[in-house]
Amino acid sequence: MPTDHSPVDALGPMRGCSDVYDVLEQIRLRPGAWLPGGSLQHLQSLLAGYRLALAVHAGSEPFAFWPEEDFTDWLRGHYGTESSLTWAAEIERRTPAGSTPVDEFFRLLDAFKADPARTPTPDDLRARRPDLPYTISTFVTLFWRRGLLDEAVQRLEDHGFRVVRIPADGWTSARHMHQGLAAALRFPSCYGHNLSALNDCLGDVALSGSYDDSPAGAGLVLSFTGYDRFAAACPEDAHSLLDVIAVLARRAAVGRRRFFALVHSDDPGIRFDPVGAMPVLWNGDEWLDSHRC
Repeated sequence: MPTDHSPVDALGPMRGCSDVYDVLEQIRLRPGAWLPGGSLQHLQSLLAGYRLALAVHAGSEPFAFWPEEDFTDWLRGHYGTESSLTWAAEIERRTPAGSTPVDEFFRLLDAFKADPARTPTPDDLRARRPDLPYTISTFVTLFWRRGLLDEAVQRLEDHGFRVVRIPADGWTSARHMHQGLAAALRFPSCYGHNLSALNDCLGDVALSGSYDDSPAGAGLVLSFTGYDRFAAACPEDAHSLLDVIAVLARRAAVGRRRFFALVHSDDPGIRFDPVGAMPVLWNGDEWLDSHRC
């Protein structure tokens, strides 16, 4: 895990980004780390990857930087041209002496964001999609401070998410885990209390459950507390449960449903191997080791 002085510190703030504008602000702070040679073509490729990730994960975030989207139209009006060049090529071609394409991009970005005709604003987006910090880079997010978890849960519930609170501190066996999940998620009486049955029943809840049928239902969140105690008692089962959740969360995202887990640990140094081919990450406020001391 990185520390405050780790060479990969630049990645840390990215974990807490809520939208493309947050990502761009991190690039603005360290352009040399993200844009080799100061090329806007690299930036355009990076943003194209971001847009494709939104599509894969069924993100509904407005995106202004596709070649023919809002920023390109705004730039043509700003320059008074009907050029067929991409926004990156157009800015590089018009960068004045004494400036750089990257500096010129961020100057224009500030003007674009300040345009009162633009909607929604980044703050509006954050307010509408409180799930983004927990679904962009992983579907399983760790918390150490209980207050941060409670704030996240409240924010999600305020936006219509169904949050199922599941205490895991008393689980000392796989059977305890299955019993706790069956009770919390109201699995049928025929539930088999094994990983295969868990995948089937949790899949029914995550992929076709009624939580997403009502106008107020934004998605399903499993909020575990005391998970470190279960992980200490049953490390393989603790990892397997998170793996099942991550795989089902990805399947749900493909079907434009939101499903993910928030996992509280009293152990600030807890680690998990990747689940569902994705890492288990600390939340943005506690990503650095020094923020869990």
